[in-house]
Amino acid sequence: MKIIPRTAACTFLLLFLRTITGAQTPTKPSEAPQQFANFGDFKLQSGAVIHDFRLGYRTAGRLNSTKSNAILWAAYLGARSEDLREYAGPGNIADTSKYFVILVDAIGNGVSASPSNSKTQGRMQFPRFTIRDMVESEHRLLTDVMHISHLHAVMGFSMGGMQTFEWVTAYPDFMDLGVPMNGSPQSTSYDKLLWAAEMDALELDPNWKDGNGTGPMTQGFALYNEIASMNLTSPSRRVSQTSPKDFGAFLAETRKSSTGDARVVCDAIRQRQAIEALDIPGEYGETLEQAARRTRAKLFVVLTLQDHIVNPGPARTFANAIGAPVLTLDSPCGHLSLDCVSIGPIVAKFLADPSSARSMTLRDAAQ
Repeated sequence: MKIIPRTAACTFLLLFLRTITGAQTPTKPSEAPQQFANFGDFKLQSGAVIHDFRLGYRTAGRLNSTKSNAILWAAYLGARSEDLREYAGPGNIADTSKYFVILVDAIGNGVSASPSNSKTQGRMQFPRFTIRDMVESEHRLLTDVMHISHLHAVMGFSMGGMQTFEWVTAYPDFMDLGVPMNGSPQSTSYDKLLWAAEMDALELDPNWKDGNGTGPMTQGFALYNEIASMNLTSPSRRVSQTSPKDFGAFLAETRKSSTGDARVVCDAIRQRQAIEALDIPGEYGETLEQAARRTRAKLFVVLTLQDHIVNPGPARTFANAIGAPVLTLDSPCGHLSLDCVSIGPIVAKFLADPSSARSMTLRDAAQ
């Protein structure tokens, strides 16, 4: 069975993230085995309860005697901790010769508690959850299971960056550093339009059947993949990569780049609904600037000007409100700009020496 997160968008994310760290030695599977924490009933911010809740995670590196070198790496949309394992190891951004790295399977990814694997709340009976709920489950993992009361850093790409923003506002004294990369503290109307379009495309498939279908959702995925591919990069990037005469072959490959059935589509929808509902200032009845001032950790915010997946505006506003340095990427690669502009050494230096961070703009030399 192919899990829904391995759609066009997530496949491209997986490929580009492997290139940004400059790593020579990724963590080996044997060094970061799959683990689970069982919480029983897990109450969400809405008051709903996920029964038989379990959270998947992996660890790499060694926790020091003072428990001061732990880094939480939050997952991007649809990612599993096995995907994140590629970015933890000696010489990576999350350098396991220095840090104890915790890679977490976010709620709804098919490994942790999800619509596709719940025995009592399967498919669309699975309660809606939020990015904040993801953070609360991670906080419980750290404090109740791993007995870690403070982190050196929280970091992540895309949805992982959204979780990072939630972490630094909800638990401002819990970490020294935060590195949200191509994430956001608040979904804009443009973001919401994208997520709504993707979910609509999947739900229009005749085999969706309100989440109860069993057949392959070929039509829904074809349209979904088109939407995802169109937004991952910029118009100029697509023009440069695909000539008019090659478009037919490109479109055919895009349409079939991922597939699945209704059961796993439920995972994709619930995670997208969490992103669509992201509104950190709304959690506190504050403006974005006021919510940002809750932060006490030192932030290094990475954003992309031509990002058509996660609008960079809220992240920049958040950073400016607290004077946090911003690494701005200017590349037609859009949300995949981390593939085109190398940021690994800069972020790694910030983790080792926060005073090294400064606002700067890096441009893609291939533009």
